[in-house]
Amino acid sequence: AIDVVTTMPNRYSAFRAEAASREQSGQVSIHRIALPSHQSGFFDQAKAFSFFLFGALRATKGERYDLVVATSSRLFTATLGAVVARRAGAPLYLDIRDLFVDTMRSLLRGSLRWVALPLFGLLERLTFRSAQRINLVSEGFVADVEWIAPQATLSVYTNGIDDLFLQHDFSSPTRKDGAPVTICYAGNLGQGQGMERIVPDLARLLGDGFRFEVIGAGGMRQRFAEFSSGIDQIALRAPVAREELIACYRQADILFLHLNDCPAFEKVLPSKVFEYAATGKPILAGVRGAARAFLQREVPGAYCFDPGDANEAARLARSIPLEMVDRKAFVNRFSRRKIMHVMAEEMLATVAKRFAPAVENP
Repeated sequence: AIDVVTTMPNRYSAFRAEAASREQSGQVSIHRIALPSHQSGFFDQAKAFSFFLFGALRATKGERYDLVVATSSRLFTATLGAVVARRAGAPLYLDIRDLFVDTMRSLLRGSLRWVALPLFGLLERLTFRSAQRINLVSEGFVADVEWIAPQATLSVYTNGIDDLFLQHDFSSPTRKDGAPVTICYAGNLGQGQGMERIVPDLARLLGDGFRFEVIGAGGMRQRFAEFSSGIDQIALRAPVAREELIACYRQADILFLHLNDCPAFEKVLPSKVFEYAATGKPILAGVRGAARAFLQREVPGAYCFDPGDANEAARLARSIPLEMVDRKAFVNRFSRRKIMHVMAEEMLATVAKRFAPAVENP
C-alpha cells in the first residue's frame, strides 16, 4: 500500500483547481491538506507550510512505513519527510528540486539573512544526512549535495514530459501576413525569474513586430505589471488551466524562459524546459550554467542569452526561424513516465536492501 500526503492545489491565489481531500485508487491512498490562500511571499509560504506540516503529521501518525519518499522544492518539505521517516523507523528517499539554502543566500537581504541562513543550513545538513538515497533534478546540484551529505547514494533524474504534452499537436495556425511574432511565457512571476528585468526592455527593443503574452502569478507580478505599464506589446494574464495553456502554446511562435542573474540559479534546471521542449516550438532562454548547458546539449532550436541582456535577446529573437523543431529524440529520452519508472525501481531496491539478510564476513 502507498500513502500519498500532499496539499490541495494552491500554487496561485488567483487560480484554484478542484480536488478531493481524500481519494482511494487501488492500493494508493491520497490525503490532500487544505492550505490558506497566499500570495507566494516568504511569510505567506511559511504560514501555508505550517498547515501542511501539522496536517501531514496527523495523517501519518501511528503509521509504520517501509520507505518514506519526500519530493521537495522547498527544504521544509524534505525536513518533514525526514521527521516522518524517523518516527516510522523507515529509510528516507529524497527527491531534491532546489537547493533552498543556496537560493536564499542569493535572495535574502538584511537581518533576516543573518538570522535565517544559519538555521536553514543546519536543517539542510540534518535533513540530507538522514537520507539513504537522494535524487537531484539537476547536475548542477551534485557537488553541493556530495559535500553536505557524503553518506547518501546520489542519482540525477531530471524533470520529465507529462503524457498530456505528448498527446497534442502544437503546430501554429498559418501565420497571416504582417502578424506580429508572439513570444509566450507561462509560469511563476517571482524573484527567481526576474521577468520584470528583461521583458519590458526586450519588448521596447523589438517594437511592434513582436508581442509578449505573459501568463502567471507570483510575488513579483505586481512589479512586472508596473514595469510593463504603457507597453502595448505586452499582455499579462492570470494563470490558466492546462487545457487553455496548451492552446496558448499552440498560438505562440516562440516560448520564453528567464532566470534571474544569481549564482544559485546557475545550478538549477527549470521544469519548464521539458514542457516547452515537448511542443516543438523554438525556445528563447535567458539562462546560464546547468540550464544553458542542458539546453545547448539536449534541445534543438533553443537560443540562449545571458540573463538580463535585452540587446542579445532581441538579436536572437529576430533571427529565430518561426518553424517547428524536430525533438523526437528528446521527447523519447525525457518522458516523465520513463523517468518515474526508473526512480520507482530505485525506491523498491532501497526497500529490498533494508530487508536483505546481513552477510557475515567469513
